[in-house]
Amino acid sequence: MKNASGRWRAWALAASLAAVMPFADAEQMAEPQAAPCPEGVAADVHCYNGRDAEGALYWIAMPADWNQVLVVHAHGGPEVGTPSLARSAEDLQRWAVMVKAGYAWAGSSYRRGGYGVTMAAEDTERLRRLFIERFGKPRRTVLHGQSYGAGVAAKAAELYGPPAYDGVLLTSGVLGGGNNAYDFRLDLRVVYQQVCHNHPKPDEPAYPLWQGLPLDSKLTRAELAERVKECTGVGLPAAQRSPEQAARLHSILSVVHIPERSLLGHLQWGTWLFQDLTQKRLGTRNPFGNAKVVYSGSGDDAALNKQVLRYAADPQAVAALAADSRPTGRLKLPVLTLHAIHDPTAFVELESAYREIVDAAGASSWLVQTFSDEADHSYLGDPEYPALLTALLRWVDDGERPSPEGVAKLCTANEARFGGGCKFRPEYRPAPLSSRVPVRAP
Repeated sequence: MKNASGRWRAWALAASLAAVMPFADAEQMAEPQAAPCPEGVAADVHCYNGRDAEGALYWIAMPADWNQVLVVHAHGGPEVGTPSLARSAEDLQRWAVMVKAGYAWAGSSYRRGGYGVTMAAEDTERLRRLFIERFGKPRRTVLHGQSYGAGVAAKAAELYGPPAYDGVLLTSGVLGGGNNAYDFRLDLRVVYQQVCHNHPKPDEPAYPLWQGLPLDSKLTRAELAERVKECTGVGLPAAQRSPEQAARLHSILSVVHIPERSLLGHLQWGTWLFQDLTQKRLGTRNPFGNAKVVYSGSGDDAALNKQVLRYAADPQAVAALAADSRPTGRLKLPVLTLHAIHDPTAFVELESAYREIVDAAGASSWLVQTFSDEADHSYLGDPEYPALLTALLRWVDDGERPSPEGVAKLCTANEARFGGGCKFRPEYRPAPLSSRVPVRAP
């Protein structure tokens, strides 16, 4: 009975992450309202927005020369604040090249802020249904996920499509589930604290770092940035940093394997996202462990490993996070990915973790991965996205499985219309995730 009870608690935690709710009938959904398109979207595009039956906000864009293909977009993040139309408008502006290329576009804010991959997949699917109710069934529907949204799209593809979706495009993906994707942020929290001793400060109440931050904390992002600057000099020109700051920064970056420009962002995710995930979604249970992790790269690894804070993961929290976010890999439709080789936010090695999951499920024939010689995360080259969509639709329509070389050629052909920016590296293959993030003991 003990094991059964444990499984029940893990299921309950997973349900709280997913916030599972039945789909509302189409007639209960709010009717999309015509609205001026966000700045940067072509003048001949018709835009609509609204709030769906579960409270998610959305934007829809319909080009004048619609090619009868819908792109349903799952956004990154997750945002931990209140969802807004502005958030979805930013996504439409960012991927306006898809609308310029003739695709209809629909993007949801999700019904609430905070972590919940399955929940976000449900909200994304609900928007697809709302689109059909208002505008009719497209000839093809492509699901596009960016960053965290790639994990959402990977989950939605397994839950609903086909027939809901004909193909999936995953870009800059946080793939393989939250356990794989966020372990390193616990590493960052404990290493940073051992080096800097200011998050929390010695005179502040102590708390387990996997909690991110106490719920009643008043710490702001600006205040955290000041603490990071004080310890490491990040935020100052390199010439103005003290030798001690430079040494501390070098130690942190060398151990955690992240670039300087993403240190503060990752530390913020390991603070406020961890606060949301562990305390609001997982019942104050810890899905991340570093009990047996061996850290290396500091000036004194022996001292670091002896003194760094250690935490054991709660098996129920691990199971709940995996149930909510980890894909099964059992693909039944074409999936095409693009990842920048030098992505500072979502390690390119996450693509290896996703491929291993798909290979283990015997579905490798449904997955093609491409890589670009870029160092950005939120958006890559303009001509790359239409090239990916063209290649994906040829796969769907004609059974023509794309090759990285073929996608690169399509991109080059797109530059005359969409501008320069093709940086595909067809020969590139990422290393295993274990080369970037210390292996967790089973």
